[in-house]
Amino acid sequence: MDSGDLKQATAGIWSGYVYSKPGQLGLPYQDVEIPVDNGVAPAWRFDPSATVATPGTWAIHIHGMGGKRAGTLRGIPVAGRMGLTSLVVSFRNDGDAPPSYDGRYSLGQGEWRDVEAGINYAISNGAERIVLFGWSLGAAMALQAAALSPNSSRVVGMVLDAPVFDWRTTLAANAKAAGLPLPLVHLGFTILRSKALRWVTGLAEPIRLDSLDWLARATELNKPILVLHGVKDDTTPFEASRNAASLRPDLIKLVEFEAQGHSLEWNVDAEKWERSVEDWFYSLPLAGASPEQAAAQL
Repeated sequence: MDSGDLKQATAGIWSGYVYSKPGQLGLPYQDVEIPVDNGVAPAWRFDPSATVATPGTWAIHIHGMGGKRAGTLRGIPVAGRMGLTSLVVSFRNDGDAPPSYDGRYSLGQGEWRDVEAGINYAISNGAERIVLFGWSLGAAMALQAAALSPNSSRVVGMVLDAPVFDWRTTLAANAKAAGLPLPLVHLGFTILRSKALRWVTGLAEPIRLDSLDWLARATELNKPILVLHGVKDDTTPFEASRNAASLRPDLIKLVEFEAQGHSLEWNVDAEKWERSVEDWFYSLPLAGASPEQAAAQL
């Protein structure tokens, strides 16, 4: 229970979060601040034990839409056992980081810049190799950051939990579940893409859905990716992850979970989740490479 009095409560919200505060992990951490476009974003930094530390290798953990940093704490213990320094970032419009100018989510199109700010912080503190851990929208942000960051050569891989590979697929599935007719769904896509109709959405810039479609852009992927996804995800369709893995079997390893609901893979089988991450990480050909070596092998 995160807050309130359970005996007197008349309503509540179930959450997949297992830890609501970093101190609950029982691991040493520190609060840090990361400069971003509109100010300073708070983050948590976890340094691994000196006995297992992998110098120069960091993990950046990115939470999902409508969530908080605490949602990613499930991935901290395994990252620590692998010797990674972990940075748990906040991003625009999540209630912790400064809001964007329009106060709207842009499905990763703008938010990835706050991940880039985290990458810059890590590099300035000694990071040579970076693994991005993205959850849901955070996975979409990780994909954007890996493609667009000037420091992309330092990203040696991504761990994506219930990722959004294509927003059309995800939004259409949610609209269908809500009983919305297909023509209305397509109208919504048109509005999101339209510069003239920004007054409807309140977005500062239209959403370029094609640039966020990593199924159509699968040939452009160039980082090893581990996908952890429940086959019964009712928010982000599992089929998109399966399609991505079939399009790029050379880069994408898909691990299926019998989880119902969204981003609950760790909750259902933490041992399998963490073992999958460890096995994948130790198989990375670039895990011990310098940024120059990593760039040369890509």
